[in-house]
Amino acid sequence: MSVLIAVDKFKGSLTGVELSDAIATGMRRALGEGFTPRICPIADGGDGTVDAALASGFDEVQTQVTGPAGQPVTVRYAFDRAAATAVIEVAEACGIRLLGADLDALGATTFGVGELILHAVERGASTIVIGLGGSATTDAGAGMLSALGVRFEDAPNPAEVHGGGGLRGVTGVDLSSLDPRLAGVDFVMASDVTNPLTGENGAAAVYGPQKGATLEQAKELDALLGLAAGFIEQALDVVLGTYREAPGAGAAGGLGFACLSVLGARMRPGVDVAFELTGFNDALDGADFIITGEGKFDTQTLQGKGPAGVAQAGKRVGARVVAICGGSELEEDAWRAAGFDGVYSVLGTGVSLEESLANPRPHVEKIAEQMARDFLI
Repeated sequence: MSVLIAVDKFKGSLTGVELSDAIATGMRRALGEGFTPRICPIADGGDGTVDAALASGFDEVQTQVTGPAGQPVTVRYAFDRAAATAVIEVAEACGIRLLGADLDALGATTFGVGELILHAVERGASTIVIGLGGSATTDAGAGMLSALGVRFEDAPNPAEVHGGGGLRGVTGVDLSSLDPRLAGVDFVMASDVTNPLTGENGAAAVYGPQKGATLEQAKELDALLGLAAGFIEQALDVVLGTYREAPGAGAAGGLGFACLSVLGARMRPGVDVAFELTGFNDALDGADFIITGEGKFDTQTLQGKGPAGVAQAGKRVGARVVAICGGSELEEDAWRAAGFDGVYSVLGTGVSLEESLANPRPHVEKIAEQMARDFLI
């Protein structure tokens, strides 16, 4: 029987590679030391996509960029020189985790994302995959565009806009100074967010409060994003609303809008992009039994997350699919309907949440051993 281990991470405790190793170790206790599964860590286009790309053979590149509060931060991305492809995560340069409790909805900037893009271009990237998720920002990508050469006329600092608040007073946008090297780059947005840029379902209204915005600040940000979008669409000579109302324009605080409009990015489901990057689609060939999983199984798992994609793919090839997770909030009928043949939870073994978060590996190994006995012996 051909066994494939294709797991995401246990966020904050085990990477995809570490989780895969723990599962394989536990399974060998039941199946013998000669057991050799195929291992392919996966992701869903968000946090962990760079790690998954690195595990599949990409090289790690580190550089320093401007963080969300204007501070220097060291970031990393994955690069495949042969394919001239870079994989970056917005969260590395402007992630909400970088601010902790010091959220700044009006001031947090995406400038570092632009710097990260330029660094990848300088290394020779002709394709850049951007994982959109986990941002602290709501600036319609103005900071990123500033770093790439765009000028926002009559802004407090036309050549270096920081945060949605930095768009106050803008009277126009000059795209003529956009770095010419970007014209030859294929940008791919990995995201499952379908929100438009503005309005009641837009970036500021829906996600602004999570990034520290008060009700009044969210309203102001919505107006500022709409103002900037109008000038950008005018500069591009397209019908107003063409990009502002596009699904995904509201991703990462409106960074999706800047990518779609100015960078000409293609938006694709995060799971599809991640599966291609990690080689999961090739690893799936011939698999009879697949183990997948992530830290928490809940309703979001079934809405475009990596394990749900694995389950669907597994069923298409006739494989049985079992998941191992830290904790599960799903009823059996829900996970079975999603294509899973079994779900094993660390918390379900009586381990406390604190124990699970502190050192999940021995518990994962024990679960994997039992899972192998249940399904493979």
